[in-house]
Amino acid sequence: MDFLRPTTWQEALAAKADRPGALPLQGGTDVMVEINFDVRRPEALLDLTGVAELREWSVAGGVCRLGAGVTYATVIDELGGALPGLAQAARTVGSPQIRNRGTVGGNLGAASPAGDSHPPLLAAGAAVEVESRGRGVRTIPAHAFYLGVKRPALEPDELIRAVRVPVAAGPQYFSKVGTRNAMVIAVCSFALALHPAERRVGTGIGSAAPTPLRALEAEDFLSRELDWDAALDAGLLRRFGELCAAAAAPIDDVRGTAAYRRHAVAVMARRTLTWAWDDHRGRRAA
Repeated sequence: MDFLRPTTWQEALAAKADRPGALPLQGGTDVMVEINFDVRRPEALLDLTGVAELREWSVAGGVCRLGAGVTYATVIDELGGALPGLAQAARTVGSPQIRNRGTVGGNLGAASPAGDSHPPLLAAGAAVEVESRGRGVRTIPAHAFYLGVKRPALEPDELIRAVRVPVAAGPQYFSKVGTRNAMVIAVCSFALALHPAERRVGTGIGSAAPTPLRALEAEDFLSRELDWDAALDAGLLRRFGELCAAAAAPIDDVRGTAAYRRHAVAVMARRTLTWAWDDHRGRRAA
């Protein structure tokens, strides 16, 4: 297995164009596990940790741009105010060592249905910047980025450059069910983002379908029925949970049954909406 280690982004694009089968490596928290267990044996590893610009982030025009090499620890320490949903999810990822190495871009590239960053990115309305040497840059909405189990919408010569996430204009919450309280792969997860100016709610469901996904019918239901100046109606809350559960397409596996996952999604949907709504009402009263 060859090991390629570019030091600039242009070198990285050139290496990927020359070796489309090279597997990008950021934190290595997913890739190295698969290699160690002989699940994957790529022709080459393309180590991107030497590309400094991928570790940068910036905020402009109400959008936070995270380089593909920004770690979970950086999101937690520096972006909790701008991207609270993503920061909450980042706190649930692995151990401190994993959070110091693992990256949002790497999580996107792995495209695992159980990836913790996917639900908050979906709920916030994020978009992924990808680039190839031949075709340049294109932007893929997060909801269109996941094509199947561990199948991101990348061409063989493309690399993830950054993810663009709107700065939170309202409360955001993330919830995760696992077989223990920490250092665990999600049995299922759920994220919710309130967009008060648009009178809209965004959702994201993880580990309950072949790909991370939004609960579109549930979002549409709230856009029609939610009174942004009133307390939450119990019937509306219950129906929202039902619609979120209906959006899932889970399976039975070693971590949980399909029935349990659907039930958990409904519970997490109700809880995150309640938390976010209490937060929203508190801000209006302040």
